[in-house]
Amino acid sequence: MFIPPKTPEVRVPRLVGLMAVDAREAARANGLFVNAPDRPDFQLAVADHVVRQYPPPGAEVPRDSMVYVWFDFGPGEGGGGVREPRAPRPPAGGLQRELDEPGDPYAVMRV
Repeated sequence: MFIPPKTPEVRVPRLVGLMAVDAREAARANGLFVNAPDRPDFQLAVADHVVRQYPPPGAEVPRDSMVYVWFDFGPGEGGGGVREPRAPRPPAGGLQRELDEPGDPYAVMRV
């Protein structure tokens, strides 16, 4: 196990994408604590994946600081995949630009 040197400030590791057990271990290895406001049973969580964290990765914080992680997206933050229609929408007209001039499309067939 890596024991970081005793410095007053440490960099926050990237915890997003890690499983709960790995996020706890990565924080501990960097001299930090981790807490999950949306999971009171965080110490028992194993396979859930971190979707966001605060402070962000790379931030310098005092040793023994708390890093907050979340396992669910908040209201309005997504997480359900891509929803249609996507913005920006295609320009109006689309296939109509490919049509012939207005008029009776069967005029040529009538004799």
